[in-house]
Amino acid sequence: MLNWMIAELRGWTFLRCALAAFALVGCALFQHASAATEAQIKQIEPLIGEGHLTMDLDVALKLSPIVIEAAERGVPLYFTLDVKITAPRWWWWDKTIVETSLTRRMSYNTLTQQWRVASGDLFLPVSSLQEALSVLEKVRGWPVAPLDRFEPNVRYDGLVRIRLDTSHLARPLQLDARNRGAWSLTSPWTPFDFSVRKGEDSK
Repeated sequence: MLNWMIAELRGWTFLRCALAAFALVGCALFQHASAATEAQIKQIEPLIGEGHLTMDLDVALKLSPIVIEAAERGVPLYFTLDVKITAPRWWWWDKTIVETSLTRRMSYNTLTQQWRVASGDLFLPVSSLQEALSVLEKVRGWPVAPLDRFEPNVRYDGLVRIRLDTSHLARPLQLDARNRGAWSLTSPWTPFDFSVRKGEDSK
């Protein structure tokens, strides 16, 4: 009887240790996956000029090894900036004034061994992945909306984020991306605010 109780206790001890080890490994894997990809909006500068609200942005991107490997094999990656601008209304929900996006594509030609960053029909050739990411991390003069959408001397609140847009991937890669955290790359929504001074909308 005593031997049986000792064996039973040893069995439970082993099981608890195994479960604790499994939990630690799972936690480590989760932390590794979380650290593998990262996106952050570092600076936002709304600008008024030539009849438009434009934006200069600085972002930070850290790609996972899986995403980097796919890019180096020639899979184009699409990065989308989303912006929302609202006007506060004390009697109801905030009014949405602007909701728009900008998508840029980073690709690698395995034959010419050249990287490209493209926006629409315009593209910039660069020599390395790091240079391509540096181009993606700076947005200058993005025309967000015409100034006639904004009232003078009214404060507007905005949110902006950047994300790896997996909806542009080939279908098999889309399915793979849904099941693998390594493809999940979205910054938190980052707030900003601005106002248009009277007279600026006529410049």
